[in-house]
Amino acid sequence: MINPKNTLSDFNKVYFIGIGGIGMSALAKYFKRKNWEVAGYDKTPTQLTTDLESIGIQIHFDDNIASIPNSFLVNDSVLIIYTPAIPNDHTELNYFRKNDYHILKRSEVLGLISASSKAIAVAGTHGKTTTSSMMSYMLSNSHLGCNAFLGGIAVNFNSNLFLNEKHTEYTVVEADEFDRSFLKLSPFSIIITSVDPDHLDIYESQDEFIKGFKEFASLVDPRGWTIIREGLPIQTEHQCLTYAVNSSSADFCAYNLRFTDGLFRMDVKTPSGQMLDVKLGVPGIHNAENALACIAMAYTLKISEEIMRFSLESFLGVKRRFEYIIRQKDFVFIDDYAHHPTEIKALIDSVKLLYPKKKICGIFQPHLFSRTRDFFDGFVEELSRLDQLILMPIYPAREMPIPGITSDAIFNKINIDEKYIFNHEQIIAYFSQHQPEVLLTIGAGNIDLLIQPLKENWL
Repeated sequence: MINPKNTLSDFNKVYFIGIGGIGMSALAKYFKRKNWEVAGYDKTPTQLTTDLESIGIQIHFDDNIASIPNSFLVNDSVLIIYTPAIPNDHTELNYFRKNDYHILKRSEVLGLISASSKAIAVAGTHGKTTTSSMMSYMLSNSHLGCNAFLGGIAVNFNSNLFLNEKHTEYTVVEADEFDRSFLKLSPFSIIITSVDPDHLDIYESQDEFIKGFKEFASLVDPRGWTIIREGLPIQTEHQCLTYAVNSSSADFCAYNLRFTDGLFRMDVKTPSGQMLDVKLGVPGIHNAENALACIAMAYTLKISEEIMRFSLESFLGVKRRFEYIIRQKDFVFIDDYAHHPTEIKALIDSVKLLYPKKKICGIFQPHLFSRTRDFFDGFVEELSRLDQLILMPIYPAREMPIPGITSDAIFNKINIDEKYIFNHEQIIAYFSQHQPEVLLTIGAGNIDLLIQPLKENWL
């Protein structure tokens, strides 16, 4: 096991176990750009793995030592990177462990890469992907520049990785709380968007979850800043600025949110005055909050108001984060990664604000048995706000079933008349005969496989 304090300079080959993950694939691209030899394993082919293969990265999809390229079977110059989602009985991972390879988690590698720069780390149960992408885009438009490792495909970059063409002091990283990964980072400044409990299979209690974020906040460089949404139970001894929508006390406040002339707009109070009629390229109350966080961080970096405004208006969002699939006068189709009740609430609030007179149909795929159990009542409450609901079976990911935790259990509690439980094929068949006014696909599993066939129904 390599000491995480060491550098990466002793290696020129890297093998990924779980290479198709959104965070892992960004690292794979990074090392390929650095002219390392890169290969890896993943369970199933996806668009991400196809993209990696197109740039010369060898990938296989069977957990088999014989499938590992021969050049990676000599361990003196090979770094092994794995994701915590990989099970402990994984054959390849255990082979590398048994043969004393240098093995690191993804978060440890990201910590090594970012430690040599001024890392701006964005954390939070919700909003971190959009906020880190928005912040990266703003920095890329400024005189400062940045490198960025993102947890989604930022549309402006068409990638989850952005590398500045010239030298830059700054690296933006998405700080993942899962498995306490964010505690491996060495942030210069941070943004914390939310601390709604999640991953209770890891943290075991809400108090432990919040404690993890407090530890993360303590890692900030004394010269850096903590930007935090007002009201979160996180105290810090470092320089701190707060932000919130419709607040009388936050350092940065958005008010007069509105949707006019096809654009989402807001006015912003800052410590130095007002920014009136700020236009956002991505709509929604939650995105107003994300934009505020970026404005606050940009304020500490002395980025001009002109660059802030341009970046916020021309930011195109992140794939699967309030992503418009179809936007027509009589029909709107939005795809969103929301998989926690708070995220679903923000999504539905924003859609109701944008389309107050339209009937909203949501297709929801619960993600993880444990999350469904832990937030069961929240899912019932938020999904009951839809006009029509289609529930899919729970996507298990890394988990085994939990007795009594099923989509049927949620379905029976949902308090709306138009509700169905359908699988993938039944959904396609249903919408070949029906067109809603507003359709939402919601979830973090493989619900995205529905997007193209549904889109083809109407285009």
